[in-house]
Amino acid sequence: MELICTTFIFFLLVSPGLGIDGEFARNFIAIAGPLPSELADKLGLRDQVLPQEEQGPAVAEAHGSLCQQDLVASELPRYFSHLQEIGVTHYKVFLPWSRVLPEGNAREPDEAQVQCYRELLQALVAAELSPVVVLHHQRVPGAVAVRAGGREAGAFANLFVEYAEFCLRAFGDLVDVWVTFSDLQEVLHSLPYPDPQDRAQAVAAAHEGFYTIFHEKHSPAGGKLSIALETGGVLDSASSELLSVSLQDSVDFLSLNLQYQCGNETDFYKKLDEFQSVWKDIEILVFSLKFLGCASMEENPFIPVAAIVIALNEEGTRTIGYDISEFLDDLSRVSSQTNTLQENPAAVVAPRSSYQTVWEMFAGQSELERDSFLQDVFPDGFLWGTSTGAFSIEGAWAEDGKGESIWDQFGHAGHVHLNQTADVACDSYYKTSYDIFLLRGLHPQLYKFSVSWPRIFPAGTNETINSKGVDYYNQLIDQLLDSHIEPMVTLFHWDLPQALQALGGWQNDSVIDAFVSYADFCFSTFGDRVKLWITFHEPWVISYAGYGTGEHPPGITDPGVASYKVAHTILKAHAKVWHLYNDKYRSQQLGKVGLVLNSDWAEPKTPASSEDVRASERYLQFMLGWFAHPIFVNGDYPEILKAQIQAVNQHCSTTVAQLPVFTEEEKSWVKGTADFFGLSHYTSRLVSAGADGTCAPGYESIGNFSLHVDPSWPQAASSWVHVVPWGLRRLLKFVSQEYTGTQIPIYISGNGMPTGDTGDLINDTLRVDYFQRYINEALKAVKHDAVDVRSYIARSLVDGFEGPLGYSLKFGLHHVDFEDSNRARTPKASAYFYSSVIEKNGFPSEALGRSSAPLVFDRPAPPKLPNLPASEVPSKAKVVWEKFSSQTAFERDMYFHGTFPEGFTWGVSSSAYQIEGGWDADGKGPSIWDTFTHVPGNVKNNDTGDIACDSYHKVEEDIYLLRALGVKNYRFSLSWPRIFPTGRNNSVNSHGVDYYNRLIDGLVANNITPIVTLYHWDLPQALQDIGGWENNTLIDLFDSFADFCFQTFGDRVKFWITFNEPYVIAWLGYGQGTFPPNVQDPGSAPYRVAHILLKAHARAYHTYDDKYRASQGGVIALCLYIHWAEPKSPGDPRDVEAADRYLQFMVGWFAHPIFKNGDYPEAMKWKVGNRSELQGLPSSRLPAFTAEEHEYIRGTADVFCFNTYTSKIITHSTTRLNPFSYEYDQEVSISADSSWPYSGLEGHRPVAWGLRRLLNWIKEEYGNPPIYVIENGVAINTTSDVDDNARIFYYKTYIDEALKASRLDGVNLKGYNAWSFMDNFEWSDGYDPRFGLLQVDFNNPNRPRTPKRSAVYYAEIIRSNGIPLPKEDEFLYGEFPKNFSWSVATAAYQIEGGWRADGKGLSIWDKYSHTPLRISNDDTGDVACDSYHKIEEDVEMLKSLKVSHYRFSISWSRVLPDGTTRYINEMGLNYYERLIDALLAANIKPQVTLYHWDLPQALQDVGGWENDTIIQRFKEYAELLFQRLGDKVKFWITLNEPYNTAYLGHGVGTAAPGISIRPGRAPYVVGHNLIKAHAEVWHLYNETYRARQGGLISITISSDWAEPRNPHKQEDVEASRRFMQFLLGWFAHPIFKNGDYNEVMKRRIRERSLAQGLSQSRLPEFTESEKQRIKGTYDYFGLNQYTTVLAYNLNFPRVVQSYDSDRGVATVSDRSWLGSGSTWLKVTPFGFRKILRWIKEEYNNPPIYVTENGISERGAFVFNDTQRVHYYRSYINEALKAVVHDGVDLRGYTAWSLMDNFEWAVGFDERFGLYHVNFSDPALPRRPKASARYYSQIINCNGFPDPATGQHPCLEPEPEVTPPDPTPGAAATVSFLGLDLTSQSAEIALYMLFALSGVGALALALFGYKYGKSVKRSHKQSHMELRSKM
Repeated sequence: MELICTTFIFFLLVSPGLGIDGEFARNFIAIAGPLPSELADKLGLRDQVLPQEEQGPAVAEAHGSLCQQDLVASELPRYFSHLQEIGVTHYKVFLPWSRVLPEGNAREPDEAQVQCYRELLQALVAAELSPVVVLHHQRVPGAVAVRAGGREAGAFANLFVEYAEFCLRAFGDLVDVWVTFSDLQEVLHSLPYPDPQDRAQAVAAAHEGFYTIFHEKHSPAGGKLSIALETGGVLDSASSELLSVSLQDSVDFLSLNLQYQCGNETDFYKKLDEFQSVWKDIEILVFSLKFLGCASMEENPFIPVAAIVIALNEEGTRTIGYDISEFLDDLSRVSSQTNTLQENPAAVVAPRSSYQTVWEMFAGQSELERDSFLQDVFPDGFLWGTSTGAFSIEGAWAEDGKGESIWDQFGHAGHVHLNQTADVACDSYYKTSYDIFLLRGLHPQLYKFSVSWPRIFPAGTNETINSKGVDYYNQLIDQLLDSHIEPMVTLFHWDLPQALQALGGWQNDSVIDAFVSYADFCFSTFGDRVKLWITFHEPWVISYAGYGTGEHPPGITDPGVASYKVAHTILKAHAKVWHLYNDKYRSQQLGKVGLVLNSDWAEPKTPASSEDVRASERYLQFMLGWFAHPIFVNGDYPEILKAQIQAVNQHCSTTVAQLPVFTEEEKSWVKGTADFFGLSHYTSRLVSAGADGTCAPGYESIGNFSLHVDPSWPQAASSWVHVVPWGLRRLLKFVSQEYTGTQIPIYISGNGMPTGDTGDLINDTLRVDYFQRYINEALKAVKHDAVDVRSYIARSLVDGFEGPLGYSLKFGLHHVDFEDSNRARTPKASAYFYSSVIEKNGFPSEALGRSSAPLVFDRPAPPKLPNLPASEVPSKAKVVWEKFSSQTAFERDMYFHGTFPEGFTWGVSSSAYQIEGGWDADGKGPSIWDTFTHVPGNVKNNDTGDIACDSYHKVEEDIYLLRALGVKNYRFSLSWPRIFPTGRNNSVNSHGVDYYNRLIDGLVANNITPIVTLYHWDLPQALQDIGGWENNTLIDLFDSFADFCFQTFGDRVKFWITFNEPYVIAWLGYGQGTFPPNVQDPGSAPYRVAHILLKAHARAYHTYDDKYRASQGGVIALCLYIHWAEPKSPGDPRDVEAADRYLQFMVGWFAHPIFKNGDYPEAMKWKVGNRSELQGLPSSRLPAFTAEEHEYIRGTADVFCFNTYTSKIITHSTTRLNPFSYEYDQEVSISADSSWPYSGLEGHRPVAWGLRRLLNWIKEEYGNPPIYVIENGVAINTTSDVDDNARIFYYKTYIDEALKASRLDGVNLKGYNAWSFMDNFEWSDGYDPRFGLLQVDFNNPNRPRTPKRSAVYYAEIIRSNGIPLPKEDEFLYGEFPKNFSWSVATAAYQIEGGWRADGKGLSIWDKYSHTPLRISNDDTGDVACDSYHKIEEDVEMLKSLKVSHYRFSISWSRVLPDGTTRYINEMGLNYYERLIDALLAANIKPQVTLYHWDLPQALQDVGGWENDTIIQRFKEYAELLFQRLGDKVKFWITLNEPYNTAYLGHGVGTAAPGISIRPGRAPYVVGHNLIKAHAEVWHLYNETYRARQGGLISITISSDWAEPRNPHKQEDVEASRRFMQFLLGWFAHPIFKNGDYNEVMKRRIRERSLAQGLSQSRLPEFTESEKQRIKGTYDYFGLNQYTTVLAYNLNFPRVVQSYDSDRGVATVSDRSWLGSGSTWLKVTPFGFRKILRWIKEEYNNPPIYVTENGISERGAFVFNDTQRVHYYRSYINEALKAVVHDGVDLRGYTAWSLMDNFEWAVGFDERFGLYHVNFSDPALPRRPKASARYYSQIINCNGFPDPATGQHPCLEPEPEVTPPDPTPGAAATVSFLGLDLTSQSAEIALYMLFALSGVGALALALFGYKYGKSVKRSHKQSHMELRSKM
C-alpha cells in the first residue's frame, strides 16, 4: 500500500507531464473524509461514518449517538491540522437530516445539533480545510418518508428543498461546496413510492429545486453544487437515464464514486467509458475512490493507478480532485518527503525509513529541550490502567483443578532465585475482592490481566474445562465492571499448560489449534463483558527468553532456530484468533482484539556513525518489527530482518538462523490482524554495529548489533532497566510512523520500573519519578507529535512473582508482604502519585482551583423535630425491655438477611487529634491533648499524637483509601487550634484552613459526603488557660469558631456535628480527670461543664439556623456516647429503674434537653437534687436552666447521632453519699456477662443485640428522629491484625442488629459509620488498641496504610447496602427421591440402662462413668432412658414419627459379656430380637450399629483397640449378630464415628476408655485397627451372608465441615482441607479410595516424626495386601454431621507429638452463627450441603446415608423447641439442595436423636431428643416436642411441598406447630412478645409463629431445668473445649 500511495502522490504532483496545466495543480482538490469510525464513535459523530455494506438499512438509520460539542471542540482541531499538513485540501461532512430536523420540519430544528455541526465546520475552516457538505446520504428519514408518502413525487422534493434551504442559512457562511445526495441507491430504495421512475423523478426534482434556489436566490460567491453518482449498473437503466438527462444542467461539477477491482480492469474501463459518453465536458471530482482485491498487485501498482488518472483526463474530461482517504496512513509516512518529490523522482523508489525520519527528527534536540516538562493534559477519553499477569499474582497453582503450567514446573525445578515459586504468589486467586479494593482506590479506567490457560483448560485442550477456574474469572470480570473498571484481558501471558509443552509447545504447529480453541472458549464465555482482548503479551519475550536464551521456561537455548520457529507459530496463532473473533464474535460483542509488543528504543551509540544508525534500526526491527511488521504492514517479516539473516547465513559456513517463510496466503491472513497496537516499553539502549564474522548463534550476533547503556542513565533494581524517559516518545513516534498512522490507536500496555527487596519498600520515590517522566513523554508524543496514543497502563497493580528473579524485583504500585501468609497489600507512594495523575488526566498547567460547586446532599434536610414531653420515670426503655428481654438466645441471635433503605449512608469515622499529627506544623497552636500527652505517665507507653497517622500530610492517601472502601460519607473533626491557634478568630491559620479545604474538596470530588465535627476534645490550650469548659466565655468563643467554619466550609459541608461525646468531655475530663484537662472534681465539675456544653451547642445551632441554613441547606446535631443498659433482672422494678437511670445519666443528660423539653431528665434532677440535700448542700449540684434557656436549647438538633460500642448489665445499688460523685449519683452497679467476648479495650465487650435495643429505645424515647450511628467498632490489641477475624465478626453482628432495627422495628436509621477509618491514637491507651479498618505502621515514618480484611468485608457490605440473603441460602421447595429413607437414631449406652441386668457385662463406658470427675454431675448411663425395659414405648414414638427406619446400636457387652463368643448372653440377645420384631411389625426397618463405643471392659483390660487381636474378636462378635439377626436386619453399620474412639478415647481421654498418655501414637494405632476390623467384618458379610440375607453394610464416619477462617487466604484454605483429611479422610480415604491413608496425613505425620528424631512415621502403614483388602469395603457412605468450623493454620512446637500438632489446625466459630446447648455445635446448615457435595466429589459419588444430624438444648426446658425445628428445617433443606442442585446420591436421613438421653461426658445436661424424657421422674415418661411433630410432617411430605401450589395432602390441616418460612416475603403481621412484626425473614418468622403455640406455653409452665455447672463436652466436642470444661 505504501508504494500505491507513493505512486499516486507522484501522479498528482507530476500531472503537468500528463498534459494537465499548472492551474490544475494549484486548484487541485485532495478530499478526505468522513471521520474514521473510531474517532467518530469517540466524538459522538457516528453520523459521519458510512455504514458497512453488510449493515441493514435499519442499522444505518439508527447509527450512533448525538453530536457532542465539548468533544468536537477538544478532539478535532489536532486531527484536522494533521490532515492539512499532509496535503488534504477538502473534507466531506455528512449532515444527518434526521438529527438536524428530527420532525422533518424546518421550523423545529434541533438547535444543539445545529450548533454542534457549526462547530465541526468551524474546526475545519480553522484548520484551512474546505468543507464539502453532503446534505443527505443513505436512507430517507422516517419522519420525511411519512410526510412524503401517499402524495406525488413533488412532495419529497419540497421537503428536501425546505431542508436544504435551512442548511444553507445555518451553515452557508462556512461552506462553498455542497452535494445534494450520495449513495443514490439507498436514497431511491427508501423513498415511499412504488414506481422506480417516480423515485428517480423525486430525487431529480429535489436536486434541481435546490440548484435553482442555490444559484438564483442565494448565489453564494464561488459556491458550487453537485450530486454524487456511481459508475456501473447500480441503478436500473430507466432511472439512470432519467437522472442523467435531468441533471445535465443542474450541477457545477459531478461527484463520482469509483471502485477499481483488481483483476477485472476491462469491466472498469467499459463502465468508465459509458459514463464519460454521457457526461462530456463536465468537471469530475473523484468523490470516493476504493481499490478492491489489489493485495497481490502491490509490487507493481503503477499501471492501474496511472490508467485511472489518464483515463479520467482523456477526451476532454477535467478531473478537479481525488478522494485520498485510502491513502491517509501512507500520506502521513511520506508527508516529510513531498517537497522533494518533483525535483527528485528517485525518492519515490527509495524513501527514507521511518527510523531515520524519527531519529533525525529528535537528533538535534538539546538536553534541555529533550527533558523539558510539559504541563498539559491528555485528550478526553484517555484510558488509564494498571496490569498484572496470572502466573505472577494468582498463586493457587494446583487449586480447584488447575493444571500445571510451564512456570509451575520451572519454579519447582529450582530455576528461580532462592528456589522461590509462584505457588502462592500474591494469593490473588483467593483475593479478588482485595485486588478490586485496591483498584477502586487507584480508580483507573482499565485493568489489564491475563487468563491462565491451564486454570481454564488444565490439559490445554477443551476436553477438560475447569469450571472453578471459569468462575474465578467471571467473578473478577463482574466485580471490575461493578466498580466501573473495564477489563482488558490477555489470553496468553507466558503460562503455557505443561501438557502442551510436553508435545513441543510453541514449536509444534498443533498448539495453534489448541490456542484457537482456548480463545474461542474465552470469547464465548467472557466476551459479553470483555471488549478489549490481547492475544499475546510480549511474544518477543517468549521467543527470546523461553526458546533463545532459555532464561524462561521451557528453558530452551536455541536462538537461531527455535526462537524464530516459535515466533512464526505465535504470529499464525494470533492471526487465526483475530479472524475467529472478527468472523464469529465481533458483530455481537463489538470488542477489539490486538496484541502487546515490547520494545526498547534504540539510539545510535555514535550518532555520526551511519553503521550505528543502521544497527539501531536493525535492533528495532529484530525486536519490534519481527512481530509488528507482519501484522501491521504487509503480512511478512521486515526486509531488514530477512536480509540480515540471509547475510549471516551466507557469511557463515553453516546455517546460523532459520527464519520460516510465510506463504502468500499466510501473508494476507496475518496482515491487518490487530485493532490496536499494544506497546510495552521500559527502557532504551545505545546500539552499535556488531563485530562481523561471529557465527555462533545469538541474538546480537545474528542481528549484527551490540547493545550498550549510557553510564549517565540511572539504573533500576534490574540490570536491564535504565531510566531513559525520552526514549518512549521516540518509540511512540516510530510506531506511529511505521505501523499505525491515524488508523490504528496505540495502547501503552506496560510501563514501569522495578525496585529491589531492600530499603524503603513503601516510599518508592524512584518509581514516582519514573512514572512522572515517562508519562510526560507520552504526553509530548500526543500533544507535540500527533501520535494517537489512547491509553497508558502502569505495571503493575501489585508486586508479584517476577520470573527467574522471583520476588526480589518489585514492580507493584502496591507492596505485597510475601513473608506474611496474609499477603497484605499496602499502597506505595507511586500508587498515590499515579492515582493523582489519573484524576487530573495528566499534568495540568495550573493546580486545579478549589471546587466551587457546592455538594448536593444526598438526602433532603429533615423537618424540624417535634417538641416532646419530659421522659417518664422509668422512660420508654421499659417498653424495649418488655419487647426484647424475654427473648431466647435463639430468637435474639437469629441472623436476618436484607438490605437497608435506599439512600442509606455508609461511612467511616476519625478525629483530628487521633490521625492528623502535625501537632505544631504550619502555625498550629497547642491543644490540651498536646499538653497532656507530653507529660510522661499520662498515656500508655508515653505515646503522643504528635505524628499519629500523619494525615495532615496525607490527604491524597486518605482519599485514595476512602474511595477504595466505597464509603458514601467520611466523618472527621476539625482541629480548633489548627484553625484558630489561640482559640480566637483573631488568629486564623490559613495553612490549617487550606488543609481542610483540600480534604473537603477531595471528598466532594469523589462523591463522599463530609460529616464534620467541630469539637472532638482538642481544645486550644490557650482557652484551657482561662478555665476551659468551666468558663462561660467559651460559649461565645466556640460560636465564633463554628461561625467561621460554617462560612468557610459550609458551601460543601452539609452535615455538622457540634460536639462529639460531651459525656466524655464532662466526666473523663472534669470528673475522673483521666483525660485532659485532668480536673478531678467528680461531684460538681461534670455538671457545670455539661451545662456550658449544652448552651454552646445551642448557640452554634442557632447561628447555623439563622445565618446559613437557608443558603447552605445542611443539618446540624451533636453526637452522644451510649452503652445499652440491660437490667440484670428485667422483672425487678428496682433494676429496671436503675438501668433506665443509667441511660438517663449518660444519654438523657444531653439528649433530654435537646430532643425533649430543654431541661435535664426528671430521673437525673431527682437523684442529684435529693442526694445534694442529703449531703447538706443548699441546692442541687446539677445546675438549672432558666425558662428562656429551656426554649433556646430545646430542638437544637436536626438528627440523632450517637456512638456505641458495647452494653452493660445494670442493677440497683445503694451508693455512698461521700465523696460527691456523678458516678455515685446514679445509684447503679455495672457488670458484664461472662459469656460476652472480650475485645482489645477493657469495658468494650461486643454485645451486638444491645444495638438493636438501643435503637429501639431512641425510637421510643425521642420520637423516632432520623438516626445516624457515627461510631461503632471494636479494638484488637495487637500491632498487626490485617487478618482481623474478630472485627469482621463484630461488624457482621452489629450491622445485622442495625438492619433488624431498621427493617423489622421501624427505626428511622439513616446511616452507619464504622470506627475507625484507620488505626490511630486511642487517647490514654496510646497506640495499643487498634480499631482501624486500615492498619497503620506507627514504626514507619511514612505511616503506610494497609487495608485489613475487615476493610474488604465492610466495602462489600457497603456495595450490597446491607446483608442480602445469598442465592444459595434461598429456601428450596421440593421432594426427596421416592423410597428415600427417613430414620431416627439412638445408641445402646445412651438409652438402654439396665447396666447390670440379665447378665450384661461391663463396658468401658460403665467404668468411665463410674470414675469421679469424668461425667457432668457424676451422671451415668446405669438407667439412662431405661429403653431396655421400654420397647413398646420406644416403638410407639417411632410409629408416631412415621419414620421408615430406626437406627440403634447393640451393646457388645450385653450380648457377649466378656467380649468373646465363649459365653453368649441369650437374655441380652433376646432384647434385640424383640426390639427388631416390634419394629418390623410397625413396618419400620432396623438400621443396626455393631459398635457405638461401648467396648466390653474385659477386652479393654487386654489392650482394647490398641491390641490388634481385637480385630478377630470384633469379627466373631459381628458374625454372631449376622447369624442371629441377619435375616431381619438389612442395614448394618460396623463402627460409629471411629474418629471419636481413636481421638477422644485414646488421644485426649475425654471419652472412654480415657487414655491420654500417648496422644501422638495411640490414636493412630487405634484408628489402624478400627479400619482393619471394619474391613474384615465387611468381607465376612460380603462373602458369607450377603447372598442369602441381601443387606447393606458399611461404616459411619463423623465430620464437621471446615471452612477457611479467611476464605481469601490460601493458607487457611489449605488448613480447612487438612482438617477434613485428618477428620473425615482419616477413615474414608482407605475405605472409599485406595486402601491407604490420604497423602496429607501421611506426609504431615511422617515429616513431623522425622523432625522429632524418629526413624519412621508415627502413623502405621498398611501392607499392600491390607490396602487391597480395605479398599472398597463399603455399600454406602454413612455420615454423622452436626456443625461447621472455621479452620486456620496453627504451628505447634516441633517436639509436640499429638494428633493435633500433626494436623496443625485450629478452629473458631463465626459469632453470627446460632448456638445450641453444646458449645461446639453451631447452627450452620450451609456446611451440611457442602460436606455432602465434597463427599460426592472426593469419593466418586457414593450412596450416602446421613446417620446422625441434630441439635442440643440445655437449661430450662420447653416443649416448643423452635430452635430444633429451625435446625431440622434448614439442614434437611440443604440436604434437598445437595440432591436436586448438586447431584448428590443421598439415600436417607437420620435425626439425632429419638429422645433425650445420656450425652456421654456431659451426662443429661444436653438434650438432643425429638422426645423429652423426664429424668427426675422414675417412670422416665416420654413426651413429644414440637420438633417431633415437625419432623414427622417432613417425613410425611417426603420434603417440602411448595405452598404456592396450594395445601398439599401431606400437610395436616391443623398442625400443632407451624413450620416457619425463612425466606423474606410479604407475610402477615404477627405478634410476638408485644411486638407487631412483618415476617420478612425465615428465622424471625420462625420464632414469632412458634411463640403463638399453646404447646410452648404449656411447656414453659410444666417443665424447667436449672443450668448445670460447667462440664465436659459431649463426644462431638474438640478436646481443647473438653479440657477447659473439666
